[in-house]
This record gives sequence, structure tokens and C-alpha cells, in this order.
Amino acid sequence: MKTISAGKFKDQCLQIMDTVARTKTPVVVTKRKRPVVKVVPYASASKADISLEGSILKEQGNPFGTGEEWNADLP
Repeated sequence: MKTISAGKFKDQCLQIMDTVARTKTPVVVTKRKRPVVKVVPYASASKADISLEGSILKEQGNPFGTGEEWNADLP
């Protein structure tokens, strides 16, 4: 993975963004030799990533209940 200092990144930001998008290779931006951020290519979420369809395998009990029994004085 390529690393670049924050100062160089500031000067070449648009060029680096184009390179990351084209090559799909992330770039780590460092500040005082410590990693600060990672520039990664954008990937739109697929429908499978967004949907929860089919994620419930089994329902058991009342999903809205607390499990506690209580008595309320009803008018």
C-alpha cells in the first residue's frame, strides 16, 4: 500500500484521487510519519448489502415485550 505525507497529498490531491479511482489501490496519508487517513476507491453498496431480507431465521416471543409481568389499574 502506498503512503504519502500530508503536505504532498495537499499538493497532489486531485491527481492522487484519480490514481486511486483508476488503479483501485488505497493510499495512506501520513502526518509526522503516523498514518492519519486512508484514501480508498468508492464502491457503491449493492442491494444485498442494504437489504435485511431473509436475516430473521426464527421469531420467538414478543419482540416488543420486556419479559416482565405487571398489573396496571385500568379505569
